[in-house]
Amino acid sequence: MGAQPLIDTAKALMAEGKGLLAMDESMGTISSRFEKEGITNTVENRRAYRELIVTTPGIGDCLSGAILFDETVHQSTKDGIPFIEVLERAGVIPGIKVDEGAVDMAGFPGEKITRGLDNLRERLAEYRGMRLRFAKWRAVITIGKGIPSEGCIHANTHALARYAALCQEAGIVPIVEPEVLMEGDHDLETCFTVTQSVQRALFVQLEDQRVDLRGLILKPNMILPGLESATQASTDEVARATVLCLLGAVPQAVAGVAFLSGGQSPQMATEHLNAMHVQYGKLLPWPLTFSFSRAIQDPELHFWKGKPENVKEAQQILHNRMLLNDLARKGEYTPELEKEYV
Repeated sequence: MGAQPLIDTAKALMAEGKGLLAMDESMGTISSRFEKEGITNTVENRRAYRELIVTTPGIGDCLSGAILFDETVHQSTKDGIPFIEVLERAGVIPGIKVDEGAVDMAGFPGEKITRGLDNLRERLAEYRGMRLRFAKWRAVITIGKGIPSEGCIHANTHALARYAALCQEAGIVPIVEPEVLMEGDHDLETCFTVTQSVQRALFVQLEDQRVDLRGLILKPNMILPGLESATQASTDEVARATVLCLLGAVPQAVAGVAFLSGGQSPQMATEHLNAMHVQYGKLLPWPLTFSFSRAIQDPELHFWKGKPENVKEAQQILHNRMLLNDLARKGEYTPELEKEYV
């Protein structure tokens, strides 16, 4: 496959006024989220929850793409319609998480390495045959005493680049996610320095692996103080630091930037995305959008609680949260809208 289909798909994923939904929770992650809401983690409850999401009316007006989990791509609605087909009918491009999670990195206490490169070529070929058009791989970078190390950054960015090359070989747009975690007591400046170092290392590796940046999307963290930091940052400070970090590390050729929420509250993530567009508008060389998970799903999951009678209103809550992020993508969000939409 040539470069143009990849470029076209990447542009479609970064369509103006829309964003991505990360509904790719692993078994462990969705189990913990269900447990928090008193929902039993069964195959049927997971299927029902994913059906609630993909059948939300108007989902295609808000989303350009949805990142799925392997279990989800094999599931169908209660009427037997595959979820992939439901999304396609709604105008949402289906994608897939292909990494196999982060594990302890040998010789590097407190640091992680992401698994999943073994047999990835074969898995990608299967997913492409299922009409999945993009993929995601997440690397985890922790800030702490003496970390992250150069060895950890190199290993994870190298894996991200190899994954991206395999995706493009298969005709699948790679989303590369080098997440610098919010956990810790570090300040804004430390997050900036570490994140920019990781992103610069990533693009060196991507170039080495001959990845076409025009058919690639970056999914980074925003620049934020650690959750335990004594000094938090204002919305404008976060927006400024995040944009400056990107400008100093991300080549102009990249198709777009789709932020993860990383544990921010739904309103905080939306406010930060909005501030970037208000302050910088169309001055940036690439479009900025959202690829949130909890910051979109938490409110409707909390309302749904696994009860069929709550589905319709939970879908409205989900749709409204996506609409607020669409407004932030345009720089038109205000906190006052939370009362109107939520």
